[in-house]
Amino acid sequence: MFCCLKNCVNGFSLTPTVPIRVKSNPVQLDTLHMGHEVVIVKGGQRVCGSGCALGNAPLVQNKAYFEVKLQQGGVWAIGLATREADLNRVHGGVDKESWCINSDGTVRHDNVELYHLKPPSRESPTSELLVSTGSPNHVNQTENEKTEIDRGNEKQLMPVEGDVIGLAYDHVELNFFLNGKNMEIPVRNIRGTVYPALYVDDGAILDIILDNFRYPPPSGYERIMVEQSLL
Repeated sequence: MFCCLKNCVNGFSLTPTVPIRVKSNPVQLDTLHMGHEVVIVKGGQRVCGSGCALGNAPLVQNKAYFEVKLQQGGVWAIGLATREADLNRVHGGVDKESWCINSDGTVRHDNVELYHLKPPSRESPTSELLVSTGSPNHVNQTENEKTEIDRGNEKQLMPVEGDVIGLAYDHVELNFFLNGKNMEIPVRNIRGTVYPALYVDDGAILDIILDNFRYPPPSGYERIMVEQSLL
């Protein structure tokens, strides 16, 4: 735990920096809505410890986008959740109030597995996103007959440490992007007022990226905007 917090607070570089005045983004992780053992640092951009932290602004605009970097591996989950979610849990999507991709390769909601991703092979880099497995379970199915979960299971690789996961939400579906590529695992029927949700445990460190994105957002999507009433 101490090692995790040391990395969480200090980062991974001691390079000195020159202070520069910049206009800070009001959107960040919310210290008022996080688990009891969660630690938020780096100006509300980094989370470690154990549990879930929500963003301080809901996704109310038509098309919102944000990213999360897997700064350090461990147990983690990334997605959306309402403020009714259990923030002391370390897995996302295990209740009715969260929709998340997890470090065990599952995409879940209400503890139902929507997709299960492949672990990256030693022979293939994580950049090889769309890879067919040729699973025997699907050998007699045509492409049109395959279900959405079949396609998700056979094509996708799990994110690993150092990867950037993008999340695009338009109130119809939530799409995940791995290093800029659509993972083709849409999550639908999301209800309620939802916020970015980052879950960590077992040494995981996640950095939320709310502007100056590592990869271009999908067409029409923008960073999370704050309602005037929240300012």
